Amino acid sequence: MSGAHHSDASGPAQPGPTDEGWRFWLREVENLLVSLALAALVLLPLGEIVLRKLFQTGIGGATAFQQHLTLFIGLLGGALAARERRLLTLSTVVDLLKGQWQAFARVFSSAFAAGISVFLCVAAVQLVQMEKEAGKLLAHGIPLWILQLVMPLSFGAIALRLLWHAAESWRGRLVALLLAGGVVWAGLQPPIAPDALVLPALLALLLAVVLGAPIFVLLGGAALILFWGQDLPIASISLTHYSMVTNPTLPTVPLFTLAGYFLAEGGASKRLIRVFQALFGQLRGGPAIVTVLACTFFTSFTGASGVTILALGGLLMPVLMGAGYAERSTLGLLTGSGGLGLLFPPSLPLILYAIVAGANAKGGGVTIENMFLGGLGPGLLLVAMAAWLGVYLGPKDKADRPAFDRVEAGRAIGAAKWELLLPIVALAALFGGFATPVEAAAVTALYAFVVEACIYRDFKRAREIPRVMAECGLLVGGVLLILGVALGLTNYLIDAQIPTLAVEWVTGAVTSKYAFLFALNICLLVVGCVMDMYSAIVVVVPLIVPLGLAYGIDPIHLGIIFLANMELGLLTPTVGINIFLSSYRFDKPVLQVSRAVVPMQCVLAIGVLLITYLPPLTTLLPRWFGR
Repeated sequence: MSGAHHSDASGPAQPGPTDEGWRFWLREVENLLVSLALAALVLLPLGEIVLRKLFQTGIGGATAFQQHLTLFIGLLGGALAARERRLLTLSTVVDLLKGQWQAFARVFSSAFAAGISVFLCVAAVQLVQMEKEAGKLLAHGIPLWILQLVMPLSFGAIALRLLWHAAESWRGRLVALLLAGGVVWAGLQPPIAPDALVLPALLALLLAVVLGAPIFVLLGGAALILFWGQDLPIASISLTHYSMVTNPTLPTVPLFTLAGYFLAEGGASKRLIRVFQALFGQLRGGPAIVTVLACTFFTSFTGASGVTILALGGLLMPVLMGAGYAERSTLGLLTGSGGLGLLFPPSLPLILYAIVAGANAKGGGVTIENMFLGGLGPGLLLVAMAAWLGVYLGPKDKADRPAFDRVEAGRAIGAAKWELLLPIVALAALFGGFATPVEAAAVTALYAFVVEACIYRDFKRAREIPRVMAECGLLVGGVLLILGVALGLTNYLIDAQIPTLAVEWVTGAVTSKYAFLFALNICLLVVGCVMDMYSAIVVVVPLIVPLGLAYGIDPIHLGIIFLANMELGLLTPTVGINIFLSSYRFDKPVLQVSRAVVPMQCVLAIGVLLITYLPPLTTLLPRWFGR
């Protein structure tokens, strides 16, 4: 999965002699719009808290506005990702091709993706027309369809940008435009009955994805083709997209991510590494422990292991190499540690699983709070096992280890005290009883901003703050784009009774709960190799939750098993996304990184089995807190 490159902190480039001014200013306007939407998303819940505490009132329509700000951020962020060529993809085949083959792959995949985007745009237009005729109002007399216009506009912008980036020459772009037109024409005027074209269309879609088409094209395209083959209205795909992205709890995703981006783009990494180094650097394997803890902290807030590898890799590699770690061990530890924070609050996958599974668990207690509590025990187990591996791989000579310096430890903690308090602030706001999950996320985002921008003053220029917020919007947009279109495919599978048939078949074939759990781990590991975590949550979770309930498995426990396997899938040799990101960051061959992560993968696989067969690791805290 590409699209997680770490931006240069120097800020946006000014238009030069080769840069068209209108493109520069369009980029600036888009960045500003995303930044303003994120700022409003922070301020609305905070205003609700203040008004509720002081005046026992609130802001009229605040929840609806928060939901539609998330819709705006998600779709405009997706357009930003298309602008920067950072839409999330599964395949890197195009990078392995050369010359004309690479040019063909880029033109074909971009053209097919643009054609699918056009149909998603058409589906969104149909939705807007229906809402306009229905005359629904959001709040304060604002027509709902006005806000929904962002859907067709964004998909239209994505289609144009996919065509623009299909080639560097106008000739290549013209070929892409003609191919995309052919895709649209075949969908509108099929030469034979659509149901006979479903399989060839799906094969063409798969080829486009292998050659580099984005993930949202795979999921949205599959839904469009299946709906088209059954002569079902494609507007329902946009309706499910809209309902997913305007989920009342979903604003927590951009808010917690924004907090993580303020940390990652500020100076928090250096201060926190200094703290961990002062506290654990004198221990055997201390540098490895520092690496594991620092990566865990950052990934838990950004929700993106790639951001952690790209942001911290350059800081931690010299620490490990300087402590005598072999290059292979260093690569393995840095690559493997990137995903360790995904089970700790306020990680995005925990939130998204709670939202998706909560609708399918029949009141099984799947809430964000429960998922946060359930992830703590398994997360600590995986961190401890990764740290043990780092100690084992480290040099055995004690003479090279520095003595514990109490003064330096105190100074390091004092320098980073405000950032060390961030998890406490987030959890206290969430579990303190005075804030909803969205409000707690807004408190966390504001706290991170105040700490990094006002207390530490890590952002020297005012323009850096909109840039960081635009980066956040870009990541969130890429994720929410996938989630929205994936729900259309999920609903098709549910309407086709696939989950019901799966329950009947599996329970008939596998009678043992423990055999089912083992088979589930194998299947999820395969899923983690071929799907990104976010699309897997939307597509796979509705299929496995009924299975888990049939075997009496707590849906919170099932969720942690699912996410732990997805975390392991990030490290699958030659196909795991962290392999590619580490290869990019450290300029090492993919096979070299793949070999380096094998020890970490083996250790984490044991951890996943322990999480699977020891349910109290997950369920104890949620039951203890009575939630």
